[in-house]
Amino acid sequence: MSVFVPMDKVAKHFAVSVSTVRGWIRTNKIPSDTYIKLGSTYRFKLAELEAELLGKPSSVMEEKPQGNVLHEQLELDLDLDEDA
Repeated sequence: MSVFVPMDKVAKHFAVSVSTVRGWIRTNKIPSDTYIKLGSTYRFKLAELEAELLGKPSSVMEEKPQGNVLHEQLELDLDLDEDA
């Protein structure tokens, strides 16, 4: 089940500004199948958007507890770099 959330929730989830999310839309970094546009309002399927941005299947993302996954992934990448 996909839940649609407003742009400010997307920005907060990824710890970026609303302007950044708008830029992602403008530059097609956010796939069009992860949001709908109603007039001038956007609504996003957060689990699917997160999966697309991080390159993971959305079913995996839906099982993960809420949190800032992008930051967790960056921390994991940094930890792996330190071990090398």
